[in-house]
Amino acid sequence: MPKPSLSAMPVDALLKLREDINKVLSRKANELRSQLSMLGLQRKGPLKGTASPLKGKKVPAKYRSPSGETWAGRGARPRWLVEAMKKGKKVEDFLITRRRGAKR
Repeated sequence: MPKPSLSAMPVDALLKLREDINKVLSRKANELRSQLSMLGLQRKGPLKGTASPLKGKKVPAKYRSPSGETWAGRGARPRWLVEAMKKGKKVEDFLITRRRGAKR
């Protein structure tokens, strides 16, 4: 089959070609999805560019202020920790000690 010269094709023919290509691609994608679902390999969520699967998961507190405020060590440092660090304290000073063998 000779390659069509796209630059020489009229706009109507190009639009029809695009529609035909979209139909074929959609049909092939549906066929692949059905094959994957038969194998049990189909993804449950969207592909790349999505949030981490760990996003929103609760983690135990790792640091505690003298007033009882806690921080898990994720995200921006809390104000109480930043202020304490400006006064010369270290992050390690606020670590919560855990018993050995304790469940997480």
